Amino acid sequence: MQLNLILETSDPERVWNAFRLANTALDAGHDVETFLLGDGVEAPDLEHEKFNPHGVMRKYTNDGGVLAACGTCLDSRGLADDELRPRSSMDEFLRIVEDGDKVLTFG
Repeated sequence: MQLNLILETSDPERVWNAFRLANTALDAGHDVETFLLGDGVEAPDLEHEKFNPHGVMRKYTNDGGVLAACGTCLDSRGLADDELRPRSSMDEFLRIVEDGDKVLTFG
């Protein structure tokens, strides 16, 4: 199955749960792509005493999960693209939505 996630939040627990699901899907042999949109582009920078957003995102990319980040959203926040938020576009976002067997939004 192709599971595609849209992450529109910078809430540490929601980010953590989204990537826990993504990692579980990868472990089960599914393909997973995640698009960071809006506040979601801030996810790699989040720190929390109880949750570890950065850690689950790192596991996700190390295990073959694909990430894309809205370039306009990065620019509006003055953020640079990097390994955990590769610059992307609305065209790529559309492709991710179209290609997914299941598309879930975390916001």
